Amino acid sequence: MRVWIFYPPLKTMSGGCMVLLQIARQLLAMGRLGGVLYWEAAPEGLDFVDIPWMRAGQVRMAPEDVFLVPEGWPNALVFGFRARCRTLVYCQNWAYLFHGLDAGVRWRDLPVDFVAVSDPVAWHLEQVLGRRPGIIRPAIETAVFHPGEAKPEGLVRIGFMPRKNRALADQVRRIFEERNPDAVVEWVPIQGLDRDGVAGMLRSCHVFLATGFPEGFALPPLEAMACGCLCAGFTGFGGWDYMRPVEAGSFSPQGYALRAVPWGGNGWWAADGDVLGAALGLERALAAILTGEKVVSAMRNGAASATAYNADAQAAEILAALDAERALRAVRS
Repeated sequence: MRVWIFYPPLKTMSGGCMVLLQIARQLLAMGRLGGVLYWEAAPEGLDFVDIPWMRAGQVRMAPEDVFLVPEGWPNALVFGFRARCRTLVYCQNWAYLFHGLDAGVRWRDLPVDFVAVSDPVAWHLEQVLGRRPGIIRPAIETAVFHPGEAKPEGLVRIGFMPRKNRALADQVRRIFEERNPDAVVEWVPIQGLDRDGVAGMLRSCHVFLATGFPEGFALPPLEAMACGCLCAGFTGFGGWDYMRPVEAGSFSPQGYALRAVPWGGNGWWAADGDVLGAALGLERALAAILTGEKVVSAMRNGAASATAYNADAQAAEILAALDAERALRAVRS
């Protein structure tokens, strides 16, 4: 069994594309990667040089192969259908499940199975499609995202990503400043940087404000935890795979039961779009820094969260997904 991966024709590499490349490299090391398929032109750059790229229309997949396609690109599924191989839709964001799917076309009528990027996404797919898929989570690259020797002294630095709901991020900032006119903080926009640049900026920040939603996993806050930041803000729903509230009685998702994890509270989380709640969470994170209360446990739990998402854990989930695929084939044959 070989696994083929469709790489979407995007101008820039998103977090979802980075995870596809992680999976491709894992499969390559296992000797199970057939190739990574591009639509018209293979991406160029140092991030792509070790990948076996092949043009989608020129590849011959066998019926015993597996074709992995990220959600949002249903037209690419035709290559798997033509080869009569097992076709898997990798749902990396629950909000894009139907993106690109023509009106009147239902997933239940297509010969596809699913794999999810997180437990919340798997739960969402179960509610919508009636079956719970396997999960392949991202891996934190600890060689890039890791704590520095010490945080800078002086101003408390609050990192945020303007591309993640810029208008709401601005509202959170304005609310915080209105409520805390004497707060001595520095707002640090993180944008236009490669992974090393992002990691360096996160290491220079004391707090990371998460403003992204919807999210299938919410990778930036976990990367921030890996760099030693306290975190506050929105969860994107997918973030509940690892996000846990520092304070009892805090916001929790409606209808979704949090899975058991070995770490405790790692952030001050608010409902998506709740700008006041995010600002209040930011206040509590800064108060924790100033008083020293809850900082050690929150940072320890954040570090434990990030450490759990490692390459070995991801490889085990890939193998489990392939084993489940093999068992499913045996049942259906």
